[in-house]
Amino acid sequence: MHKTVKLTADYDQLLADDVPLLDLRAPIEFSEGAFPLATNLPLMTDDERAQVGTCYKQQGQAAAISLGHSLVNGELREQRLQAWLNWLTLHPNGMIYCFRGGLRSQTVQQWLAEAGRPVTRVEGGYKALRQRLLQEIETGFEQPGYVLSGFTGSGKTDWLARSPLSLDLEGYAHHRGSSFGHWAEPQPTPIDFENRLAIARLQQRRAGIESWLVEDESAMIGRCPLPKRVYERMQQVPVLLLEVPFEQRVRQIQQDYVETMLVRFNGDVSRLSEYLQDSLKRLYKRLGDRDWRQLSQQMTGAINQQLLGHGCDGHQEWITDLLGRYYDPIYLRHQDSKEHRIVMRGNEEELAHWLAKQQV
Repeated sequence: MHKTVKLTADYDQLLADDVPLLDLRAPIEFSEGAFPLATNLPLMTDDERAQVGTCYKQQGQAAAISLGHSLVNGELREQRLQAWLNWLTLHPNGMIYCFRGGLRSQTVQQWLAEAGRPVTRVEGGYKALRQRLLQEIETGFEQPGYVLSGFTGSGKTDWLARSPLSLDLEGYAHHRGSSFGHWAEPQPTPIDFENRLAIARLQQRRAGIESWLVEDESAMIGRCPLPKRVYERMQQVPVLLLEVPFEQRVRQIQQDYVETMLVRFNGDVSRLSEYLQDSLKRLYKRLGDRDWRQLSQQMTGAINQQLLGHGCDGHQEWITDLLGRYYDPIYLRHQDSKEHRIVMRGNEEELAHWLAKQQV
């Protein structure tokens, strides 16, 4: 065993270089928090882990280890061993870990070595990797940064994607940050969201990119809270204001929340209608009954036009009204509190040119 033990504590390299990771924790542990490129092939199921944990509390470590070996034995052990070997065949540079880098990953490392497949184990396991990312959240945003602001529909997300400084908060959260922003796929857990953000920032800094740029967001993106330190820094750094004509914003929202979502729904107009009406319903209390009913009727009319083969332009009516009645007044109120931090305002080209000069 001692000849085959290989350990690594180079957490930055593991996380920033997208090293494939084999997570040996139980499924319930993995579901609560994991890393983007980690695969969960547990040593023990949730039930088996619970049994071993109870045994450990009542009878001590030796009895718990013995129970673990009896639970994962014979054909079951061979099945799990083969799954790990198959994964390593697909990811020859992959590494393994459990929660603390303790008995579970040590056991699997030994079994793999006996099967002729030595593998590196992450020292400290998931806990150590997670602590490194929490550290990155606390210190990785001390460098100069910028917040991109602009009215709803300004195309901020598309503009950000073209900058090497950008961190895609909405992409990591699987949410566009508004009542219409929920994606077809579910959001990650708050821990997974933090991990994705921290890894992206770590990758930036290892590439020599010190400054950072994010879209103006509230403290919550859907159900994902922004880390406190990141949100605090976003309230301190300079603001860039993207200015876009109203008509262009209407078309942008039509593209983002009607045409793009229709593609995600495989052209199913009924699903699109459910998505739009559900999103509008989230604004019911803020809009009031009269405005909500009028907007809902406009949506229904636009959907009916689509069903008749008239395309998506009918949605521009409710988009125009929703911007004017709801989103623009909210943005104007919020902008007042940021006015003193705006260092540049302009269209896409003007902001890109200004930002590039700051990095020279």
